[in-house]
Amino acid sequence: MNIEQLREELKRDEGCVYSVYLDHLNLPTTGIGHLINEWDEEYGKPVGTPVSEERVNNLFDKDIQVTLDECKVLYDNFDDLPEEAQLIIANMMFNLGRPRLSKFVRMRENVNKGDWKSAASEMRNSKWYDQVTKRAERLVNRMENIST
Repeated sequence: MNIEQLREELKRDEGCVYSVYLDHLNLPTTGIGHLINEWDEEYGKPVGTPVSEERVNNLFDKDIQVTLDECKVLYDNFDDLPEEAQLIIANMMFNLGRPRLSKFVRMRENVNKGDWKSAASEMRNSKWYDQVTKRAERLVNRMENIST
């Protein structure tokens, strides 16, 4: 998979903030969509606390690796999927996390069958789609247009 393409897509979809901020769910976040956890040095810091570019990049590198690892847990054939499907699934994994993406059972079944249009339909018929409609519609359109 083209990791650089994934990085660019995630930067576009997530944005990049060099401080602690609250995401749309009111959760403390920093950098490129990094949800701050209790083991992060930013944990408990007030909104607006600056975060260095180097720190943001380090968090992003780790988050991408976790995302790809989680994709391989959820999809045991992840490396064998078309690259476009890998990019779409990784984008969703980064956004949702494995617990929530694992609830897209019919999408996963359709991806595993190579039925991209049905997988896209399952993506569209979700609460996630309503929450991040522009991003979701972009990913749905890409999924519908995968050819194997």
